[in-house]
Amino acid sequence: MKIGELGEQCGVTAKTIRYYESIGLLAEPARTASGYRDYGDAAVERLRFIRDAQATGLTLAEIASVLELKGSGLRSCAHTSALIDAHLRSIDAQIEQLSAARRELAALASRAKGLDPKSCTDPNRCQVIALAHDQQLADQPLAEQ
Repeated sequence: MKIGELGEQCGVTAKTIRYYESIGLLAEPARTASGYRDYGDAAVERLRFIRDAQATGLTLAEIASVLELKGSGLRSCAHTSALIDAHLRSIDAQIEQLSAARRELAALASRAKGLDPKSCTDPNRCQVIALAHDQQLADQPLAEQ
């Protein structure tokens, strides 16, 4: 099958397929007499795997490492599990950071509702932000200030 047909079957563009070939994720296919790429069913399976692996959050380099193991005849389950566990830890850390940021913004929004806009007279600072900064400084131990 031609590159456009492969892309259509797998939900990716021809440009993506050519890129995957250029970085070694997908083997260069045989060529027809007229020079067109001619893909087989194995390319469909490999491209679907790459697409599915990306959907889980794996990077192209990580996908390449899994495929390298498979290509060497080795089992990749432990390696893939380790990659997924690392991504889970990263996501958990991001969730914690986002939750902390959300709590800070919610507190700032709550304080902002109680402020009188008429008392904001500093031409260089917004009292909502200034009060939050001043509160952060007050909450820090003196050694950190």
